[in-house]
Amino acid sequence: MRSAVHHTFGEPAEVLTLGDRPIPEPGPRQVRIKTILSPIHNHDLWTVRGQYGYKPSLPAVGGSEAVGIVHALGPDVTGVTVGHRVAVAGVHESWAEYFLAPAGGLIPLPDAVPDEAAAQLIAMPFSAITLLDFLNVESGDWVIQNTANGAVGKTLAMLAKARGVNVVNLVRRDAGVDELSQLGIDNVVSTASDGWKNKVRAIIGEAPIKAAVDSIGGRASGDLMGLLGENGLLVSFGTMAGEPMQIPSGDVIFKQAVVKGFWGSKVSAAMPAPKRAALIGELLQLVVSGDLKLPVEAVFDLAQISDAVKASLAPGKSGKVLLRP
Repeated sequence: MRSAVHHTFGEPAEVLTLGDRPIPEPGPRQVRIKTILSPIHNHDLWTVRGQYGYKPSLPAVGGSEAVGIVHALGPDVTGVTVGHRVAVAGVHESWAEYFLAPAGGLIPLPDAVPDEAAAQLIAMPFSAITLLDFLNVESGDWVIQNTANGAVGKTLAMLAKARGVNVVNLVRRDAGVDELSQLGIDNVVSTASDGWKNKVRAIIGEAPIKAAVDSIGGRASGDLMGLLGENGLLVSFGTMAGEPMQIPSGDVIFKQAVVKGFWGSKVSAAMPAPKRAALIGELLQLVVSGDLKLPVEAVFDLAQISDAVKASLAPGKSGKVLLRP
């Protein structure tokens, strides 16, 4: 079968090539999926570099999420039908014509959910809705997040709006304001502009900001803490700056603020199955209604894997880059 293979770890655009691999056979409680579309996530690229938590044996096929058709069932699989269209994430080697997935992790898809949305339904959107749930905010509350034009940031903003939660969305480029506005995302502020904190305060008025999501670290963490209201929650979601969080102790003390880390896989693993099913159901409904938009920048054939990776790494993308076998 056609696959995007790397024989060494390194820069994805340089080491990934179109290769031929054996069609995998499903083991107990596994199914084989015929791939329709598979997205390129940042964590997929870090895996190819050999710098992620999961380090595959070489030669390896990239990819961790996809939409596809159930093609074959392994032993002890029940409740799954060959021919059904499903979404799945947290898998390996989905940048291929076929890949294996645990039968218990499949999400059956209604016809109203298009392939382009289904291919990226779980990893980023589920992280976003789990993160929103983690913030413990209600309709009418205010939240602030940086890197709002990232995949999770965009999704969090749309999910919050659907729940009636207000979000101030910080971007690091002035062009990011129009980019989010085109998706119907409001309250966007560029930190590249002078006086951006005053713009934030003008948006929220007298209302306190109950929670903040920091995906940058460094001084950006302190900026969010300074805007947080009393008894607020600052959540560390990532460290784009690659620096420790710089937070003035006075703000933490006098605001009685709480700082917590969020690791999606840990939170998801501890989540009761009914809760997980409810959140996935909410995502599906919002995609069907159009309240959750999951745009696509481009779709590439597997043979164009190098160009696809370059497109995924380019700044200012409007959506995900997808691979088609």
